[in-house]
Amino acid sequence: EELAVSAKHCRGPPAVFRGQELVSAGGNVVEMILRPTHVVDPPVEVLPREGQLSRLVDEIAIEKSRGGRVLCLAMTQRDAETLSQWLVAKGIRADYLHCKLTTPKRSEVLRKLQEGKLDVLVGVNLLREGLDLPEVSLVAVLDADKEGFLRSDRALIQGVGRAARNAEGRAIFFAD
Repeated sequence: EELAVSAKHCRGPPAVFRGQELVSAGGNVVEMILRPTHVVDPPVEVLPREGQLSRLVDEIAIEKSRGGRVLCLAMTQRDAETLSQWLVAKGIRADYLHCKLTTPKRSEVLRKLQEGKLDVLVGVNLLREGLDLPEVSLVAVLDADKEGFLRSDRALIQGVGRAARNAEGRAIFFAD
């Protein structure tokens, strides 16, 4: 017998391809997502929330020794500020990024990360989409299993996408 194979190629975010595309494919869908870098999606490790901060410090040290940078996604702007201050007190070159910073200040913080003057950038939703930072080799998501807009499936996928700009990129979800 002949095997008829039909393919429908789609571009755009994965969440866009539901509804009519699934109907037209008769429910037979294989989803392969290629990032703009053509790098395969990074591996995602899920670790317990208990002890997440001490584990985060260990993971930051690993990435720093490899010459990588870390994006850390917190739940709130206040969490981002507090965590970055805590990391600085631990001797880690860190800063935070959120919508209350002016555009020039945001650009300055991102430039410092790219230049290696920062090892960690802590943020909320500004770190989810649209940032092309190939220096980032680890995305760490604190409290990944807590409910909220910034912890939806789509938000978590977008967060992991920040590590996909680096061939050695990986992500850690701290979740129970």
